[in-house]
Amino acid sequence: MYNSKITGLGMYVPDNVVTNEDLSKIMDTSDEWITERTGVKERRHIKKGDGNSTVTMGVKAAKIAIERANIDKNDIDLILFATLSPDYYFPGSGVLVQEHLEIPTCPAMDIRNQCSGFIYAISTADQYIKTGMYKNILVIGSENHSGGLDFSTRGRGVTVIFGDGAGAAIISRNEDSSNGILSSHLHSEGKFAEELSLIGPSTNRWVPEIIEANDPNDISYYPYMNGQLVFKNAVVRFSEVIMEGLIHNKLKPSDINMLIPHQANLRISQFIQDEFGLSDDQVFNNIQKYGNTTAASIPIALTEAWENNKIKSGDIIVLAAFGSGFTWGSTIIRW
Repeated sequence: MYNSKITGLGMYVPDNVVTNEDLSKIMDTSDEWITERTGVKERRHIKKGDGNSTVTMGVKAAKIAIERANIDKNDIDLILFATLSPDYYFPGSGVLVQEHLEIPTCPAMDIRNQCSGFIYAISTADQYIKTGMYKNILVIGSENHSGGLDFSTRGRGVTVIFGDGAGAAIISRNEDSSNGILSSHLHSEGKFAEELSLIGPSTNRWVPEIIEANDPNDISYYPYMNGQLVFKNAVVRFSEVIMEGLIHNKLKPSDINMLIPHQANLRISQFIQDEFGLSDDQVFNNIQKYGNTTAASIPIALTEAWENNKIKSGDIIVLAAFGSGFTWGSTIIRW
């Protein structure tokens, strides 16, 4: 059985910075209110006409990751695209990336696991490589949240949290068994599916019904989140799945050199940091700058941590996520 490792990382966020003060001008909120509850100070949003979409941002991040992996785009055997905000209802975003990159007949697959999407995609890539089927896999997490948020006081509890952006990684066959992806651990609990969800656009309410209703007050077309329930479950599941990964690899919390949690809420990350007794240097957070970018948050944070030399060879890196579904997971890496 082969081993796999991350050989290239890339990220892209739109130029348009939206601060808490900017949001306070269009809804009843404030910098203090947002910062206290989420830790977010600013986020990036696509501007109409700037050429950005979920796919094109993913392509921009992918090109950087491909260059850093020192491979040709035609060396990619598979594209895995994690998102909750695809450009089209169908086809999926992966095939659009394949077309943008001009890779002939490369297989592509979309991963629809929202905040946990990148962890699920990494795990999928790792298994394809371990079985010998593929050598180089492009994994992308990309989100365009701003196009579907309620920018009124009614929607502020959700809208202030989310931002747009993309991150990408090249997962490659690794001949050195002493490092690379050690293991991934995935879970879900579907009984909470509607506690963090977007119900409106679905085959249960298909096009004729949508057109006929044309109801501007129908909030089912905006994301819904039961914030307290999500927080309570997140802190428990984050802790469980991180510890599961450590135990599986005979590691202790003190062995963690860098924890990169999904950037859901700074308060959740701080709770987990305290739970495991980690210092500020052992946890990477950038939600303050980008907000919650869902499937893109871990690859964006991982890329920034690597670019800022916070990750070095031999380090134990822990990636962990929790989100809609509910789904959660962790990946343990020896860099």
